[in-house]
Amino acid sequence: MTALLERLGLAGLHKIDPEAAHGLAIRALQMGLTPTPGPVTSPRLKTTLAGLDLPNPVGLAAGFDKNATAIAPLSRAGFGFIEVGAATPLAQPGNPKPRLFRLTEDRAAINRFGFNNEGMDAITARLARRGAGVPVGLNLGANKTSTDRAADFAKVMTAARDHVDFATVNVSSPNTEKLRDLQGKAALAALLDGVMDVRGATPVFLKIAPDLTPAEIEDVADVANSAGVAAIIATNTTLDRGGLKSSHKGEAGGLSGAPLFDKSTRVLARLSTMTDIPLVGVGGIASAEHAYAKIRAGASAVQLYTALVYGGLSMVSDLATGLDGLLARDGFATLADAVGTNKEDWL
Repeated sequence: MTALLERLGLAGLHKIDPEAAHGLAIRALQMGLTPTPGPVTSPRLKTTLAGLDLPNPVGLAAGFDKNATAIAPLSRAGFGFIEVGAATPLAQPGNPKPRLFRLTEDRAAINRFGFNNEGMDAITARLARRGAGVPVGLNLGANKTSTDRAADFAKVMTAARDHVDFATVNVSSPNTEKLRDLQGKAALAALLDGVMDVRGATPVFLKIAPDLTPAEIEDVADVANSAGVAAIIATNTTLDRGGLKSSHKGEAGGLSGAPLFDKSTRVLARLSTMTDIPLVGVGGIASAEHAYAKIRAGASAVQLYTALVYGGLSMVSDLATGLDGLLARDGFATLADAVGTNKEDWL
């Protein structure tokens, strides 16, 4: 019955504007109208990421709960960890609507939100009130109108550091003009130095784009190694539009979902040859097999978002359970034993 209701709910949401549907999904979570089986776990699935104990390696990517308004129900939805935000120092409306598009034929989405959020004060206040649950992190962003975007990241880090389990420096969104320029070696080093100076004991993650060249990936690895980054999230959305079928394929913004899987996994595998920093695989994950492929390509954990648009929240526990079965099938006693065991196929 629950599965039927979820399918009917998804069908209804897909008949309305995508951003309005997303708002309704958040509201349904807040009202307790979505599946909340609790974190799926087993001795094989339990793992450690940057010093954080996770019941399973399946996380929620940033962008779903931008303003940290649904942390409690999301903590019970089967995820092993959650990332909220992005948060900027000042509240900002983001880019003009429409700015979110379903590419149903491609099992994908394009967004150009532009870091719309209620600002760090409102978001960190909610984080401070959260109860016990799975580890929660905050994606750090910069205001569109800022004259010193690197300083913005440090401001949000200072505000949030005592209320989160990790924080992610997001210099990979394509929807804030020139933000990706901060992935350059010198700019990234300076930005990370500023964040690390104010982080306290909070682990700092770095989220990168899938559109980097091999030389740029190597630069990112060098900077991350020197800065003491605790984990790298690979990857954010792409500007590539190759092979798309949907009528929305020409929309500006970042593409996420199924078409990103191969590209993001190749970046992940290449990065794993350049650093021993734990990696989080993101991009196109919609099944246990996808998550397993990311792990064997070098990821210590994974995150998903766009697949939830098409599969609903029930897929989180199904994915984690399926991943447990795949690890058992191949004789891995722990998830850590499987990390990077098939990276050569992606290089």
